[in-house]
Amino acid sequence: MTDNRAQISTSEKIYADSLIQTGKDGAMNFDDILKDLNTIKEITSQSEDLVQVMENPAIADNTKYEIIDSVFSNQVNDKIINFLKVLIDKKRFQELDNIIQAYSDELDKINNIKRVEVISAVELSEEQTKKLTEKLQNKLQKNVIISRTLNKDIIGGLVIKIDDDVIDNSLKNKLENLSKNII
Repeated sequence: MTDNRAQISTSEKIYADSLIQTGKDGAMNFDDILKDLNTIKEITSQSEDLVQVMENPAIADNTKYEIIDSVFSNQVNDKIINFLKVLIDKKRFQELDNIIQAYSDELDKINNIKRVEVISAVELSEEQTKKLTEKLQNKLQKNVIISRTLNKDIIGGLVIKIDDDVIDNSLKNKLENLSKNII
């Protein structure tokens, strides 16, 4: 079970921190920044041509600014449009997805949120999810947001992923451990 998230570079964290500072300064609130960033991510994920143009060094920055204005002016706040222009100016547009991830991670820290992936063989009921959330919140002393994934290969039980930690309480894992001890 591998983490699909990319490694965040120092420069990407710096750009994310500038967005955090925008929220702290009151120029925009944190949630509006995240909403605008997600809007941009959604639009760019649906248009490979747009991304290629923004990342193409042969296309003049002024042309890219005009495209940014025309695509995003009615979609996101002017401060976020200016942020995109800075990324273009600094030749960092290709880092946008990781900057958004770094911003989201930092916002979770500010809001004392821990995101946890729970993998189960069968769908957990709302009651089971609620109890698990409460237990994890007590253990972690954070507001826990659970994302649920089904994987029939684990047979039964749960696999809980918290950052880089994996708590594997699956029947498959128990059987594998049992067979290692027998052999």
